[in-house]
Amino acid sequence: MSLAFFACLAVLFGLAAIGLPIAYAILVGAFAYMLAAGQSIGLPGKVLMDGLYQSFILLAVPLFIVAANIMNAGTISDRLLRFCVALVGRFRGGLGHVNVVASLVFSGMSGSAVADAAGIGRVIIDMMTRSGHYSRGYAAAITAASATIGPIIPPSIPMVLYALVSGSSIGFLFLAGILPGLLMGLVLMAMNLWISQRRDFALEEPTPLRDLPMTTFRAFPALMMPVILLYGIYGGVTTPTEAAAVAAFYALILAALFYRSLSLRAFYEILVSSARSSAAIGLVIGGALILNYIVASENIPGRVAQALVGLDVAPLTFLIGVNILILLLGCVLDASTIILVIIPLFLPSARELGIDLVHFGVVAIVNCMIGLITPPYGILLFVINAVTRIPLAEIIREIWSFLAVLVVALLLLILFPGITLWLPRLMGYDG
Repeated sequence: MSLAFFACLAVLFGLAAIGLPIAYAILVGAFAYMLAAGQSIGLPGKVLMDGLYQSFILLAVPLFIVAANIMNAGTISDRLLRFCVALVGRFRGGLGHVNVVASLVFSGMSGSAVADAAGIGRVIIDMMTRSGHYSRGYAAAITAASATIGPIIPPSIPMVLYALVSGSSIGFLFLAGILPGLLMGLVLMAMNLWISQRRDFALEEPTPLRDLPMTTFRAFPALMMPVILLYGIYGGVTTPTEAAAVAAFYALILAALFYRSLSLRAFYEILVSSARSSAAIGLVIGGALILNYIVASENIPGRVAQALVGLDVAPLTFLIGVNILILLLGCVLDASTIILVIIPLFLPSARELGIDLVHFGVVAIVNCMIGLITPPYGILLFVINAVTRIPLAEIIREIWSFLAVLVVALLLLILFPGITLWLPRLMGYDG
């Protein structure tokens, strides 16, 4: 390790440890590197601007954020929630199942775990606590756990970021996330059912079957969004970035014209909120691009790949080892930082070992999403605490069972790549 790189890491981790946002810590660490290496301090600015302006796929990020915020602001999410209640609310632990199914449905529109938890999650937590059958902590915990599905089923902002650093196809990444997302929903519903039986949760009053067709009809336009999105990409009509624009426009048409639930003032607030969220993500991306330049200058990926090949590590051993590391880092770092800064270090080694990068990316993103509910950092736990005022201690007490089954699902994805790659191969992927 060179003295300049050591200075960069020391400044970065030192500032992060005292609470400075990670994006700012990376930027200051990059300046420390440039000064220690005797390079121009204007170089980080050039790397940042070139990286942002030359990456057309990054435009998908603010567009998906706008689409998710429009969904939350209008009555679209309410209609989807009523559809989920009618579908699975009649079973034991019904509102817990509704929570998971709502996340599965809403994930086809938002691409963001935080948007899922803060939007539709807040509504269903209130439903669960008002029913009198579920504790506040349990309602919040299953909401946080189910929100992790949001960025796995397409569209997915983390997959866009992974495509940026790996060069993988966004289209195939989106397809590869569908079955893993359904698997995560299945294990969460199984755990909810087991807990419901152990604690003898009362049955909810079922929605009459005669009302199901009308409920489905009212939610149908919203349910069509992921279909339109995926058809646009795989039918050759739009690129993934153009599909993000279509998703935002379709959400706007539904909320403003079809359902008539969006005012001009609310739309303005959505744009302002989306701009703030996009700027925050943009800072992290910009910092990561600079740090990736520094890492490449130090030839860290090449050294890691050479060391691993020299050790004759089996691909499965490498994959499990990397995922254990990501799981541990997820306790203290946010998902965007891991995807943009940590994962690129292992991509050359994955290529050398013959690991499919689409499979590697989906598994790593699932792992990062599990990190969102892993104490002590667990950003989703803080989001739900902020919007519901449910104490963190109550949420953390109930989160462990759901965390355990999600780790089991992650292990299945690592051991059986076919779960991830079956749909992409069906659509012509040769990986």
